[in-house]
Amino acid sequence: MSEMQTRGTVLLEETFYIFNKKKTVYRVKLTEKGLSLQKESNGNSKSETIQLDDIVGCRCMRRKRRKSESCVCRPMTPGRKSGLSVVEENSTEQDENDSSVYLYIYSYLLKKGRGVKSSTLKRDKMTITLRFRSFDHLEDNMREAQRWRVAIKYLVRNKPVPPAVLMPRDHLDQDYMAEIPNSGEDRRLLVFVNPKSGSGKAKEMFERRVVPLLIDAELPYDLHLTSGPNDARRFVRQRHDLTSTYSDIVIVSGDGLMFEVINGLLERPDWGEACQLGLGIIPGGSGNGLAKSVSFAQGEPYSQNPVLVSALNVVKGHKAPMDLIRVETKSLVPDSPSKILYSFLSIGWGLISDIDIESERLRSIGGQRFTIWSLARLVGLRTYRGRLSYCIAPGYRSAGNGPLLRRSTSETEAINNLSNGQNNGFNGNLRSQSCHEDLSAPLSLPSDRSPAPRMRLNSTASSISEEFSVLEYEIDGEVLGETAGPENINPNGSRLRLDSFYSAKSRSSAFYSVAASSYHSLTLPDDDQSPDAVCMYGPASRLPALTQPVPSSWTVIDGDFVMVHANYQSHIGSDCYIAPDARPDDGVIWLAVIRAGATRSQLLQFLLGVSSGSHIHMPIVQMIPVTAFRLEPESVKSTGHITVDGELVDYGPIQAEVMPGMARVLTR
Repeated sequence: MSEMQTRGTVLLEETFYIFNKKKTVYRVKLTEKGLSLQKESNGNSKSETIQLDDIVGCRCMRRKRRKSESCVCRPMTPGRKSGLSVVEENSTEQDENDSSVYLYIYSYLLKKGRGVKSSTLKRDKMTITLRFRSFDHLEDNMREAQRWRVAIKYLVRNKPVPPAVLMPRDHLDQDYMAEIPNSGEDRRLLVFVNPKSGSGKAKEMFERRVVPLLIDAELPYDLHLTSGPNDARRFVRQRHDLTSTYSDIVIVSGDGLMFEVINGLLERPDWGEACQLGLGIIPGGSGNGLAKSVSFAQGEPYSQNPVLVSALNVVKGHKAPMDLIRVETKSLVPDSPSKILYSFLSIGWGLISDIDIESERLRSIGGQRFTIWSLARLVGLRTYRGRLSYCIAPGYRSAGNGPLLRRSTSETEAINNLSNGQNNGFNGNLRSQSCHEDLSAPLSLPSDRSPAPRMRLNSTASSISEEFSVLEYEIDGEVLGETAGPENINPNGSRLRLDSFYSAKSRSSAFYSVAASSYHSLTLPDDDQSPDAVCMYGPASRLPALTQPVPSSWTVIDGDFVMVHANYQSHIGSDCYIAPDARPDDGVIWLAVIRAGATRSQLLQFLLGVSSGSHIHMPIVQMIPVTAFRLEPESVKSTGHITVDGELVDYGPIQAEVMPGMARVLTR
């Protein structure tokens, strides 16, 4: 493969110089694959490419006006470096004496850790700064910087760059930007924050760690602080302009708030359109199963920085299909009506659900509550009598006496063929996507249990990128302000580019809202506050009613159970790897079944093994892949619990069926 094919077509190209290193040249190229950086110094050359998938946004900045010193003869402190302070291009604090424009390009590179963590991967922020000052007038420099900004914004959003942006500089008129359509900035987020989720720090975490990333990406948002249970559910159900105002809904909480939002969307008459909204999750609760599952499916280093990795999924904003499960419940109380719910994570009966619900009294200590209550439930072990019926997923063999079901040979080959094909979201290969690739095609199924990272590790990150960080301190304000000398004039009389190139490390940012964003908690109009008749919409069920017998082709098991847990994500908690073969869009429900007779020692090994996925090899555990199932507890007086996505539901018969790719989840 040629270098041109590997790096993509060059769209924009410039050469930048460092004034106090006159023999060092930086050649920067923008291609359909990313930003290519090449350093040439004393006959040596080093290059690095920042992949588009690692870039979150860019902004044009101006130099900040310096405050006058009280003493003009104040001596320079030895070793003191004068750094660069910049402000927004429309700020009143900009330095009018500096006609330069600074293009800040924000990226998060996948790098190896250092020292004892050298084998782990993490995302590190790298800010590349390009200084445009080739022209005497600010307007000319701004026009040139905006060309790069607009081109990068389009590429990052997987949209073709407008031809007007790529025209030669001499062919651009003063108003060329007015002819360019929206720079791909057609997103607006509706953010729900549960201030009481987890250990009660979700709001502070959003302000300090998520908002700066939204600012870098120039993503506008409206914030709603939830006031209590089902507040988010009511909000998305009653907001009439939801689908016309917002492109995505972002949850900053645990999985319970996502459950509310999904069911609120399905209570809207326009549920089909509402389900096309992207759903983003940023972990702020105790379990955080969906956030971990989405990142795991992409091979992202979630454990190193869960909030950052999840926030990057939101910022990148690729909408990948995610299965929803249609759930029908009915209480054992006579004459009680059936209820319809939609689930995205799991349905539980027995041990794990008991731990989840009964540990609520320890919510203030965060995720440790699950560990403590697991020990309590092992001491007071319970079993439950009932009937489990299920329909095996196509391509899988019957369970028999084996602990784990596998796909048939033909199905495995088909999945491997899909996995070797085009990358469309989850389970992708290592290459970056071009802006011309189709993102709407169905996602491929996984071929193994440990997905490789979608992004290639930047092997040269320790060379050029780190040098860029040093350059920030080598270029002081006075040097940056120098004018062109005779050595910077071409033989034909035109001026050479005098732009400077360096990297600025990330800084802690005080909280403020993106322009045109609302930080105040949203409320519904007064005329929407009255209670209304709630109806659950969605696709029609293909199953018989709960009062009718299951199809004769289904497998039926009667007996005593320690637990039955239906899973459709790989993780139901950040450290609970319960269904290693599950993917968000595989169309399969994985039943984890433990029958009565398991010892406390075996169950302890099961709970310990769930963190690594090794529990699936235990003889007491059956992993059954199904497309639908029915669970019928025998006694209404049981002390057990049935949960849907961690939320308690009526104790009684429950059945569920998979609705493939019904929702859209935000990914890289």
